[in-house]
Amino acid sequence: MNIYHQIRRKDCLSHQLWPHFKKGWPDTGRPVHFFWGLGDGQSAKIQECMDKNEEWWFVDTGYLTDQITRYPSPKIINPDKTYFRIIKGGLHTIRGKVGSGKRLNKLRSQGIDVDFKGWYTGETKHILLCPSSPTVTYNINGISQQEWIDEVTNELKKHTKREIRVRNKPRPGNQWWNKDIKEDLKDCHCLVTNLSMAAIDAVLNKVPAITHNMNVASPVTGRDLSKIEKPLKPGRETIREWLQFVVENQFTMAEINKGVAYKTLMEQQV
Repeated sequence: MNIYHQIRRKDCLSHQLWPHFKKGWPDTGRPVHFFWGLGDGQSAKIQECMDKNEEWWFVDTGYLTDQITRYPSPKIINPDKTYFRIIKGGLHTIRGKVGSGKRLNKLRSQGIDVDFKGWYTGETKHILLCPSSPTVTYNINGISQQEWIDEVTNELKKHTKREIRVRNKPRPGNQWWNKDIKEDLKDCHCLVTNLSMAAIDAVLNKVPAITHNMNVASPVTGRDLSKIEKPLKPGRETIREWLQFVVENQFTMAEINKGVAYKTLMEQQV
Protein backbone atom coordinates (compact mmCIF):
# COMPACT_ATOMS: atom_id res chain seq x y z
CA MET A 1 0.00 0.00 0.00
CA ASN A 2 1.15 3.52 -0.74
CA ILE A 3 1.71 5.59 2.40
CA TYR A 4 1.77 9.37 2.04
CA HIS A 5 3.38 11.04 5.06
CA GLN A 6 1.71 14.37 5.75
CA ILE A 7 3.38 17.53 7.02
CA ARG A 8 1.23 19.16 9.68
CA ARG A 9 1.49 22.64 8.15
CA LYS A 10 -1.76 23.15 6.29
CA ASP A 11 -0.06 25.21 3.57
CA CYS A 12 2.61 22.57 2.83
CA LEU A 13 2.68 21.71 -0.87
CA SER A 14 2.46 18.00 -0.06
CA HIS A 15 -1.25 18.54 0.59
CA GLN A 16 -1.59 19.58 -3.06
CA LEU A 17 0.68 16.87 -4.41
CA TRP A 18 -0.45 13.70 -2.65
CA PRO A 19 -3.90 13.62 -4.33
CA HIS A 20 -2.15 13.57 -7.72
CA PHE A 21 0.10 10.72 -6.57
CA LYS A 22 -2.95 8.76 -5.42
CA LYS A 23 -4.39 8.97 -8.94
CA GLY A 24 -1.21 8.39 -10.92
CA TRP A 25 0.89 6.01 -8.84
CA PRO A 26 -0.32 2.37 -8.75
CA ASP A 27 -0.71 0.64 -5.41
CA THR A 28 1.32 -2.58 -5.46
CA GLY A 29 -0.05 -3.84 -2.16
CA ARG A 30 3.31 -3.63 -0.40
CA PRO A 31 4.45 -0.69 1.76
CA VAL A 32 5.73 2.19 -0.38
CA HIS A 33 6.35 5.44 1.49
CA PHE A 34 6.30 9.01 0.13
CA PHE A 35 7.88 11.95 1.96
CA TRP A 36 7.96 15.70 1.37
CA GLY A 37 11.10 17.28 2.82
CA LEU A 38 12.84 16.36 6.05
CA GLY A 39 10.99 18.55 8.54
CA ASP A 40 8.23 17.67 10.97
CA GLY A 41 9.78 14.33 11.97
CA GLN A 42 10.19 13.09 8.41
CA SER A 43 13.88 12.26 8.92
CA ALA A 44 13.07 9.78 11.69
CA LYS A 45 10.32 8.17 9.59
CA ILE A 46 12.70 7.79 6.65
CA GLN A 47 15.19 6.10 8.97
CA GLU A 48 12.43 3.70 10.06
CA CYS A 49 11.84 2.79 6.42
CA MET A 50 15.54 2.14 5.94
CA ASP A 51 15.69 0.02 9.09
CA LYS A 52 12.72 -2.06 7.88
CA ASN A 53 14.06 -2.18 4.31
CA GLU A 54 10.83 -0.67 3.03
CA GLU A 55 10.67 1.30 -0.21
CA TRP A 56 10.54 5.08 0.13
CA TRP A 57 10.45 8.04 -2.23
CA PHE A 58 11.50 11.61 -1.53
CA VAL A 59 9.53 14.44 -3.16
CA ASP A 60 10.57 18.09 -3.21
CA THR A 61 10.97 21.06 -5.53
CA GLY A 62 12.39 20.27 -8.95
CA TYR A 63 15.88 20.82 -10.30
CA LEU A 64 15.05 22.88 -13.38
CA THR A 65 11.71 24.54 -12.85
CA ASP A 66 9.65 27.68 -12.57
CA GLN A 67 10.09 29.01 -9.06
CA ILE A 68 7.56 28.48 -6.29
CA THR A 69 6.64 31.47 -4.16
CA ARG A 70 7.58 30.33 -0.63
CA TYR A 71 6.68 33.31 1.58
CA PRO A 72 4.51 34.11 3.36
CA SER A 73 3.19 30.68 2.30
CA PRO A 74 4.07 28.30 -0.56
CA LYS A 75 2.27 29.04 -3.81
CA ILE A 76 2.55 27.51 -7.27
CA ILE A 77 2.29 30.29 -9.86
CA ASN A 78 2.59 28.32 -13.12
CA PRO A 79 1.54 24.66 -12.63
CA ASP A 80 2.52 23.70 -16.20
CA LYS A 81 6.07 24.93 -15.63
CA THR A 82 6.50 23.87 -11.99
CA TYR A 83 8.32 20.57 -11.59
CA PHE A 84 8.87 18.37 -8.55
CA ARG A 85 11.67 15.88 -8.12
CA ILE A 86 10.75 12.31 -7.19
CA ILE A 87 13.67 10.27 -5.88
CA LYS A 88 13.80 6.65 -4.77
CA GLY A 89 15.69 6.08 -1.53
CA GLY A 90 17.56 9.37 -1.41
CA LEU A 91 17.33 13.15 -1.38
CA HIS A 92 18.75 13.57 -4.89
CA THR A 93 18.96 11.50 -8.03
CA ILE A 94 22.53 10.52 -8.92
CA ARG A 95 22.10 7.65 -11.37
CA GLY A 96 19.68 6.58 -14.06
CA LYS A 97 18.89 6.68 -17.76
CA VAL A 98 19.93 9.59 -19.96
CA GLY A 99 16.80 10.86 -21.68
CA SER A 100 16.36 11.54 -25.39
CA GLY A 101 16.42 15.29 -24.90
CA LYS A 102 12.67 15.67 -25.46
CA ARG A 103 11.95 16.69 -21.87
CA LEU A 104 14.89 19.09 -21.86
CA ASN A 105 13.60 20.71 -25.05
CA LYS A 106 10.16 21.05 -23.46
CA LEU A 107 11.61 23.01 -20.54
CA ARG A 108 13.58 25.19 -22.94
CA SER A 109 10.38 25.97 -24.86
CA GLN A 110 8.75 26.95 -21.55
CA GLY A 111 11.42 29.58 -20.97
CA ILE A 112 13.24 27.65 -18.23
CA ASP A 113 17.03 28.06 -18.29
CA VAL A 114 18.50 24.66 -19.18
CA ASP A 115 21.45 25.70 -21.34
CA PHE A 116 25.11 25.25 -20.46
CA LYS A 117 26.97 28.42 -21.39
CA GLY A 118 30.54 27.16 -21.22
CA TRP A 119 33.07 27.93 -18.46
CA TYR A 120 34.53 31.30 -17.51
CA THR A 121 37.68 31.90 -19.53
CA GLY A 122 38.75 35.19 -17.94
CA GLU A 123 40.04 36.00 -14.49
CA THR A 124 38.00 34.60 -11.62
CA LYS A 125 38.13 35.80 -8.05
CA HIS A 126 36.24 34.35 -5.10
CA ILE A 127 35.02 30.97 -3.90
CA LEU A 128 31.35 30.69 -2.97
CA LEU A 129 30.22 28.38 -0.17
CA CYS A 130 26.55 27.39 -0.38
CA PRO A 131 25.65 25.13 2.54
CA SER A 132 22.53 23.02 2.55
CA SER A 133 19.92 23.75 5.20
CA PRO A 134 20.83 22.91 8.83
CA THR A 135 18.52 19.87 8.69
CA VAL A 136 20.01 18.46 5.49
CA THR A 137 23.57 19.21 6.62
CA TYR A 138 23.07 17.33 9.86
CA ASN A 139 21.45 14.39 8.07
CA ILE A 140 24.18 14.14 5.44
CA ASN A 141 27.32 15.32 7.25
CA GLY A 142 26.40 14.64 10.87
CA ILE A 143 27.40 18.16 11.94
CA SER A 144 25.76 21.56 12.22
CA GLN A 145 25.62 23.90 9.25
CA GLN A 146 28.09 26.29 10.90
CA GLU A 147 30.49 23.43 11.64
CA TRP A 148 30.34 22.45 7.96
CA ILE A 149 31.09 26.04 6.92
CA ASP A 150 34.02 26.24 9.35
CA GLU A 151 35.49 22.88 8.35
CA VAL A 152 35.27 23.58 4.62
CA THR A 153 36.65 27.11 5.04
CA ASN A 154 39.63 25.88 7.06
CA GLU A 155 40.38 23.18 4.50
CA LEU A 156 40.12 25.57 1.57
CA LYS A 157 42.54 28.01 3.20
CA LYS A 158 45.19 25.28 3.02
CA HIS A 159 44.96 25.29 -0.77
CA THR A 160 44.00 28.80 -1.86
CA LYS A 161 44.36 32.47 -0.97
CA ARG A 162 41.14 33.48 -2.70
CA GLU A 163 38.34 35.26 -0.89
CA ILE A 164 35.81 32.79 0.50
CA ARG A 165 32.22 34.00 0.55
CA VAL A 166 29.18 32.31 2.06
CA ARG A 167 25.70 32.34 0.56
CA ASN A 168 23.01 30.74 2.67
CA LYS A 169 19.46 29.91 1.65
CA PRO A 170 17.50 33.12 1.01
CA ARG A 171 14.99 33.73 3.77
CA PRO A 172 12.91 36.83 4.55
CA GLY A 173 15.11 39.32 6.36
CA ASN A 174 18.49 37.72 5.71
CA GLN A 175 21.14 39.28 3.47
CA TRP A 176 20.45 36.93 0.56
CA TRP A 177 16.72 37.62 0.40
CA ASN A 178 15.83 39.03 -3.04
CA LYS A 179 19.46 38.66 -4.15
CA ASP A 180 19.81 36.55 -7.29
CA ILE A 181 22.48 33.88 -7.00
CA LYS A 182 23.83 35.06 -10.35
CA GLU A 183 25.16 38.14 -8.56
CA ASP A 184 27.30 35.93 -6.31
CA LEU A 185 28.35 33.75 -9.25
CA LYS A 186 29.75 36.70 -11.18
CA ASP A 187 33.56 36.27 -11.39
CA CYS A 188 33.24 33.24 -9.10
CA HIS A 189 36.13 30.76 -9.35
CA CYS A 190 34.28 27.77 -7.86
CA LEU A 191 31.16 27.00 -5.83
CA VAL A 192 31.42 24.55 -2.93
CA THR A 193 28.41 22.83 -1.37
CA ASN A 194 27.23 19.61 0.17
CA LEU A 195 23.74 18.98 -1.23
CA SER A 196 22.51 22.42 -2.28
CA MET A 197 20.99 22.71 -5.74
CA ALA A 198 23.00 25.92 -6.07
CA ALA A 199 25.50 23.60 -7.79
CA ILE A 200 23.10 23.45 -10.75
CA ASP A 201 22.97 27.25 -10.90
CA ALA A 202 26.76 27.32 -10.85
CA VAL A 203 27.26 24.85 -13.70
CA LEU A 204 24.62 26.56 -15.86
CA ASN A 205 26.31 29.91 -15.27
CA LYS A 206 29.93 29.07 -16.14
CA VAL A 207 31.13 28.21 -12.62
CA PRO A 208 32.55 24.77 -11.72
CA ALA A 209 31.62 23.21 -8.38
CA ILE A 210 32.79 20.82 -5.71
CA THR A 211 29.97 18.85 -4.07
CA HIS A 212 29.06 15.89 -1.90
CA ASN A 213 28.84 12.65 -3.87
CA MET A 214 25.07 12.55 -3.20
CA ASN A 215 24.45 15.92 -4.85
CA VAL A 216 22.45 15.79 -8.08
CA ALA A 217 25.32 17.65 -9.75
CA SER A 218 27.90 15.07 -8.64
CA PRO A 219 28.31 13.60 -12.17
CA VAL A 220 29.73 16.95 -13.37
CA THR A 221 31.44 18.29 -10.24
CA GLY A 222 34.56 17.55 -8.22
CA ARG A 223 34.96 16.21 -4.66
CA ASP A 224 38.50 17.13 -3.67
CA LEU A 225 38.94 20.51 -1.96
CA SER A 226 42.68 20.31 -2.52
CA LYS A 227 41.95 20.73 -6.24
CA ILE A 228 40.18 24.05 -5.67
CA GLU A 229 42.57 25.96 -7.93
CA LYS A 230 41.94 23.55 -10.79
CA PRO A 231 38.34 22.37 -10.34
CA LEU A 232 36.73 19.82 -12.65
CA LYS A 233 35.28 21.32 -15.84
CA PRO A 234 33.51 18.65 -17.92
CA GLY A 235 32.91 19.12 -21.63
CA ARG A 236 29.67 20.19 -23.29
CA GLU A 237 28.60 16.65 -24.21
CA THR A 238 28.97 15.45 -20.63
CA ILE A 239 26.96 18.42 -19.34
CA ARG A 240 24.26 17.86 -21.97
CA GLU A 241 23.86 14.19 -21.02
CA TRP A 242 23.73 15.10 -17.34
CA LEU A 243 20.95 17.65 -17.94
CA GLN A 244 18.99 15.13 -20.03
CA PHE A 245 19.31 12.68 -17.15
CA VAL A 246 18.26 15.20 -14.48
CA VAL A 247 14.98 16.17 -16.16
CA GLU A 248 13.91 12.50 -16.30
CA ASN A 249 13.43 12.73 -12.54
CA GLN A 250 11.16 15.77 -12.19
CA PHE A 251 7.50 16.17 -13.11
CA THR A 252 4.56 18.55 -13.03
CA MET A 253 1.46 17.77 -10.98
CA ALA A 254 -0.41 16.92 -14.19
CA GLU A 255 2.30 14.43 -15.18
CA ILE A 256 2.13 12.83 -11.74
CA ASN A 257 -1.67 12.64 -11.96
CA LYS A 258 -1.64 11.02 -15.41
CA GLY A 259 0.95 8.40 -14.49
CA VAL A 260 3.74 9.92 -16.61
CA ALA A 261 5.99 10.23 -13.55
CA TYR A 262 5.45 6.61 -12.55
CA LYS A 263 6.01 5.27 -16.07
CA THR A 264 9.15 7.37 -16.62
CA LEU A 265 10.68 6.43 -13.28
CA MET A 266 9.96 2.74 -13.75
CA GLU A 267 11.71 2.92 -17.12
CA GLN A 268 14.64 4.47 -15.31
CA GLN A 269 14.83 1.22 -13.32
CA VAL A 270 15.52 3.29 -10.22
